Formats: sequence, structure tokens, C-alpha cells
Amino acid sequence: MFIARVTGSIVSTQKVGSMVGQKLMVVEPYRLDGAERRSLATTGRTFIAVDTLGAGVGDFVLICQGSSARLTAETKDKPVDTVIIGIVDKVHAAQDCVYDRERSSD
Repeated sequence: MFIARVTGSIVSTQKVGSMVGQKLMVVEPYRLDGAERRSLATTGRTFIAVDTLGAGVGDFVLICQGSSARLTAETKDKPVDTVIIGIVDKVHAAQDCVYDRERSSD
């Protein structure tokens, strides 16, 4: 699993039948930043993820990739490589809270 931020959405009117009705989001993985590890920083990569929870742009989410992405009830037997499986409320690293959804202004 990885932490990622939802940065956009994808609209695709033509797709394979098993993907009709699936919400697609652009996600950007994040990591703990630098030596102090007191904030989250982008990895500079971008993926398209199936959203099973109703995440919105700006939300930090948990994503799974690869074969694990096809293990949810919503993505079983679908051509999926990345799926949103959680919406993050808080991230703690060591003694610090590096993200709090309630306090986030982004």
C-alpha cells in the first residue's frame, strides 16, 4: 500500500464493458520528506486509480497496485492495476502528525 493524493479525474466514454461505471482518478504517490520526516512530499509519479470510495481531488488516499488491486469486491476480475482502498484521516511518523485531514487547507 502507498499514500497518494488525488490530483484529478479521468473521463473515458469508450472503455471495456467491465469498466463501465468505474470512477477513475489521477493519483500522485507521496512519501515522508527528508531527514526530519515531518511532512509528506510527492514522489513525482502519477497513476490512474479506480476509486471505490468516493475520494475527491485533494484527498490523501491509500492505494494498492498490481495484483492486489484486483482483490477488492469492486475490482475483482477487472483490468485494474491501481485502486483507492482508503481515505486518509491522519498520518503519524515517530512523534509527529505529518498530515491531519481536518487541519489541511490544501
